[in-house]
Amino acid sequence: MPHRHLRHRLLTALASAAVAFAAGAQDRTDDIRLPDLGSSANALISPQEAQDYGAMMLQQMRALDMVVDDPLLDDYINNLGFRLVANSARPKDHFAFFIAKDPVINAFSAPGGYIGMNSGLIVITRSEDELAAVMAHEIGHITQNHLQRAYEAAKKDTPLLALVALGAIAAGGAAGGQAAAATLLGGQGVLMQKQINFTRKDEAEADRTGIETLAKSGYDPNAMAGFFQRMEDEMSADAGGIDVPSLLLDHPVTSQRISDAKARAGSLIAAQKLQPKGNLLDKERWAQQTAPIAYVKDPTSLLASGSAGKDLSIYLLMRERVRVLSDDAYRMSNYYAGLLGRQDGRYDTPENRYGYALALTRSGQGGKAIAQLQPLLAKHPDSLVLRLAMADAHLQDGQRAAALELYAALNTESPRNKAIGLAYANALIQGGSKAQAEQAASMLRPMLEDTDEPGLFTAYARASERAGEAVRAGEAYAQASFLSGRPFDAMEQLKTLLKRNDLDYYARARIQAHIADLTPLVLELRKRRVATDDNPDGTSQTQQQFGPGCSGRLCFSAEK
Repeated sequence: MPHRHLRHRLLTALASAAVAFAAGAQDRTDDIRLPDLGSSANALISPQEAQDYGAMMLQQMRALDMVVDDPLLDDYINNLGFRLVANSARPKDHFAFFIAKDPVINAFSAPGGYIGMNSGLIVITRSEDELAAVMAHEIGHITQNHLQRAYEAAKKDTPLLALVALGAIAAGGAAGGQAAAATLLGGQGVLMQKQINFTRKDEAEADRTGIETLAKSGYDPNAMAGFFQRMEDEMSADAGGIDVPSLLLDHPVTSQRISDAKARAGSLIAAQKLQPKGNLLDKERWAQQTAPIAYVKDPTSLLASGSAGKDLSIYLLMRERVRVLSDDAYRMSNYYAGLLGRQDGRYDTPENRYGYALALTRSGQGGKAIAQLQPLLAKHPDSLVLRLAMADAHLQDGQRAAALELYAALNTESPRNKAIGLAYANALIQGGSKAQAEQAASMLRPMLEDTDEPGLFTAYARASERAGEAVRAGEAYAQASFLSGRPFDAMEQLKTLLKRNDLDYYARARIQAHIADLTPLVLELRKRRVATDDNPDGTSQTQQQFGPGCSGRLCFSAEK
């Protein structure tokens, strides 16, 4: 578990107060007492506390299945994000990028440098420049301290209104199912910019710094104005009832703002004495002349230069991967079949073939997926992305030996890559021998040192379990529960492990350290009488933890 138990005391108090406010604001406002943490924005929450808060928000979103958790996409979005961060005003600050499973066209920034890109926004972009432009804008909100300013302004009307975001996530989870999703959908519900509107000055400042970051990173500085303009044009072109994109509601766009953005981009281009080619910037020459700060990609990245294959765009492949993984597999299969079945062949592209193959694999049609991937791999035999998709398709089709051969080759070429490692490990575990389980556990263990992805811990736990390492498996299952927003489950699993008679000194010490890290969080939630999604409904354990009359998944009482 992360060693942050001292910071959890204040952090969980803030989160718990937010939960209580969100759950009972309409009829229990007199019973809510939020902590008074001072008058200045900086005093409200320290940088480390903000980082921990953002992590907790992400965990709660995972608990509601509102995050696209995929190592390959995580690799892509973070490589793109940190390329921008390296050229931002504060490159040494903490940042984390993730994809929210939300069809709404929007993006948002959260405390601690957490930036979420909605799946709906990613799939509507037409180039990586457009995607980078939105990310650069959100990075600008963080580097210019706009969140802190918004918190300070929010206090004047509702105490710590910004922190209600986490409470809304938990409150949505209490309703379950569609009600939980409804709380978050529509621009993340009350997440950040929907509740805390940035001022026009903030938006202009984020535009300005974002455009500069784009330029320094080798992207087209016109992309930001161009994307906002396209959103407005598409909205205006369909007067028959198209909804206003949440991006435009949360980031109000005016003709003046678009003009300012174009002017800023034009001045940067002029400073480099570089003329666009028609309506497009000569990106290769631009990248050479702007000389962006070097950003060295993770050497384990599957998305390093050349991994897509010659003439294949990583951006386009990942855009379709987002589209597939954030929607129903059968619906996506029909979607791509319709596109590729058109007689004009307009949509018969490598990225659409790749998306179709992913959808087929996910819907249990591995054989058909293989048929889609074979001609692509014939043209792009060196593409690691396509080869990984082929291995997945073989495994789904029951061709386990062929899949293991492909995974092994990929793992040799890209050792410690999380996307390959996770897929390979899961293949080894499925019906494999103890030796294969040990191999999977050995391969995954080094990847756990710097990740907060629950899927990796779950896979390691399954591998350890089959390899006969029950204690290691239990620890990993507990960590996966914690990272998935289920701290009470994690605590119970650790306590159960501690009762084992076969623990050696080192295992007992590790488990006790994990429990010590979790205890302040669990105690604070218990004190606040907040039942998270992992607490049993109507059981004596819940009654014991949260007091009489509190048997639901979300409950609280006033403490005067």
